[in-house]
Amino acid sequence: MQTNKSILKILPPQTIGIIGGGQLGRMMAIEAKYMGYNVIVLDPTPNCPTAQVADGQIVAPYDDMEAIKQLTVKSDVITYEFENVDLDAATYIEEAGKLPQGAFALEVTQNREKEKNIMKEAGLPVPKFSIVHNGSECEAALKEITLPAVIKTCRGGYDGKGQLKIETEQDKEAAIQFADQGGTFIIEQWITFDKEISTVFTRSQSGEITFFPISENDHKDHILYETIAPARISDALSQKAREAATLLAEKINIVGTFAIEMFVKGEEIFINEMAPRPHNSGHYTIEACNVSQFSQHIRAICGLPLPEIIFHQNAMMMNVLGEDMPKALRALSQLPEAYVHLYGKAEAKEKRKMGHVTFIAHELDELESYKRAYEEGLT
Repeated sequence: MQTNKSILKILPPQTIGIIGGGQLGRMMAIEAKYMGYNVIVLDPTPNCPTAQVADGQIVAPYDDMEAIKQLTVKSDVITYEFENVDLDAATYIEEAGKLPQGAFALEVTQNREKEKNIMKEAGLPVPKFSIVHNGSECEAALKEITLPAVIKTCRGGYDGKGQLKIETEQDKEAAIQFADQGGTFIIEQWITFDKEISTVFTRSQSGEITFFPISENDHKDHILYETIAPARISDALSQKAREAATLLAEKINIVGTFAIEMFVKGEEIFINEMAPRPHNSGHYTIEACNVSQFSQHIRAICGLPLPEIIFHQNAMMMNVLGEDMPKALRALSQLPEAYVHLYGKAEAKEKRKMGHVTFIAHELDELESYKRAYEEGLT
């Protein structure tokens, strides 16, 4: 097992720096404040969601090296809430001894080509793929792959952005034009899957891993709509998913909370994407487990022991997008079973994640009834 050379142990009231001030940083900061840490965030938006619960904010772009140096001086340990952190900045912080997660996990997960090659090298099941750099390479690759397929930018893109599904000859032409925009693209076989699952876990600096219950995801318009935990899959499939996650975690030397999205087809899994941070599909852990994905993340980066995960009840988490805000506020005022989390974003825009709602229950049928009440506005 590959582990870091030494464990960075940080204790309250030392300072945790967070790169990125959105909802994930906010929930990290809340857990850190519960534990007694000071928190400082780097984000270009004043009074961003994380800054609202932190002790201080550096208002600057994420790749501003002077701001990165300032954050490094003011922090005893640094983490991030998204994977598109500037690699030079991450390397600088790592060399300063304050980034236990390291820069390599970022290097892999912010580039789909490197991500897929790491999976392939590990012998894990991934959809058939090709890497292309222009329209002619795309055209040649499409002759070797069975439709449907999908083309994605290798860097950037989330919630369905930066990708096209290819189902027809007309779609092939659109894909060729897409690839001619410049850059590096991945063309993947489209997997017809039964369901998508998320394996969310936390790995300590010494290599210890704790797993949260595997969750089952439902998307609408490429945005996560609903997560149910535990996923309705066999024990054997759950074990297969955990073994794949362990293999990747040790190969990349993960520290902190990490998520891997997988497709399920029968009793097979196919690795889709990875996120080197807490994940939207792990929000249910706040209410449904003895320790949340955010608390466990803070513990890992600070060199604290990781408690065993205890799952209290079945859970359903639903994202609150801008257009869902009236529904969420109604649930907060009328539905006692709804645990409503709003992120403090200044403006509610359509398709923008403004919060989430979680329901917990001993029976899945109860969760479905709470969901109906939430969606239909029943009191």
